[in-house]
Amino acid sequence: MFIQTEATPNPATLKFIPGRTVLDTGTMEFANREAAARSPLAERLFDVPGISSVFYGYDFVTVTKADGDWQHLKPAILGAIMEHYMSGAPLLADGTAGNDEAADEEGEFFNEADADTVATIKDLIETRVRPAVANDGGDITFRGFKDGVVYLNMKGSCAGCPSSTATLQHGIQNLLRHFVPDVVEVRPV
Repeated sequence: MFIQTEATPNPATLKFIPGRTVLDTGTMEFANREAAARSPLAERLFDVPGISSVFYGYDFVTVTKADGDWQHLKPAILGAIMEHYMSGAPLLADGTAGNDEAADEEGEFFNEADADTVATIKDLIETRVRPAVANDGGDITFRGFKDGVVYLNMKGSCAGCPSSTATLQHGIQNLLRHFVPDVVEVRPV
């Protein structure tokens, strides 16, 4: 098994590409060891000292470190990923092929009068923003829209990334303002 690694814009995060599908649809984020209990792979990765979060995309695993040097952490992470796939264990402990989409949509907030605007915003995020962000090992999902402000949840390599503010304010905000005149600002939640 050959696992590729890629740097991300976030120096605390590396993207690991195992050469196979990790998650069929959507994304999953494990922000701590307790959340990782539902995934044998995430649990193995949290066993590596210094790991602070794990994120699954379609064909990649993004790992964020709290401390330590990538030179020392990377071999242990590669070993954990390889062991998981060689063991044949399921991605999720209960054997399902779930993702975080239901939880993402559950906390959404916006006025029903803005439903058409929100639909356009979500479509732009889905078709133009998320594919680009996935290339960097992360994800951005819609959380809400109120008084012209779009609230987005940043995951994976995007969470805590030094360039995420620039991405939000210059990239995503400009895109949304261009296509949706009601948008005045984009903020992370």
